Amino acid sequence: MHPPTRLPADFYQNDDVVAVARDLLGNYLVTCFDGQVTSGRIVETEAYRAPEDKACHAYGNRRTKRTEVMFSAGGVAYIYLCYGIHHLFNVVTGPEGSAHAVLIRAVEPADNIPLMLERRKMQNLKPQLTAGPGVMSMALGIRTDWTGHDMTAPDSLIWIEDRNGSPNEHGIASGPRIGVGYAGECADWPWRFWIPGSPWVSKG
Repeated sequence: MHPPTRLPADFYQNDDVVAVARDLLGNYLVTCFDGQVTSGRIVETEAYRAPEDKACHAYGNRRTKRTEVMFSAGGVAYIYLCYGIHHLFNVVTGPEGSAHAVLIRAVEPADNIPLMLERRKMQNLKPQLTAGPGVMSMALGIRTDWTGHDMTAPDSLIWIEDRNGSPNEHGIASGPRIGVGYAGECADWPWRFWIPGSPWVSKG
């Protein structure tokens, strides 16, 4: 056993975004805003890969004000607003210019659960707290203001750390991503990964 360690830049800069999406399971997404730490164990992810993935915001290497951050070297946050309400948190992966990203869909609450409940205006601990990308970001205090944030910097306020809890290969399930029916044949790619049996996995 070793003390928790922040995932380094070379972890994210792997060009195989599907492998990164799998390897993120079991690690902990941590935030520290206003001096208050909250965290959760990652139990569900989705991989997105430019240029060929029609479900990826940077499909065809499309560069816009929103997607420009995806072309950064892996290890920065890509956070976008969905339906004008939900702040969805992704981590950019791959070398600079590749525009790959992993959406963190759900976590199992770990540190400072009372603050997470307060942010969600909930009284009791139940999966609705963090089982889904929008509610997860709300519970962890993540907003689009933090898109482009370098998660590998020593003073970062959002990071992912290894707490000796990564599942082995046999402890991971996979299937099609959620909400990407518009993406043609890409919609069927089994690029959603989750820890089987976890009550904190989203319902889709």
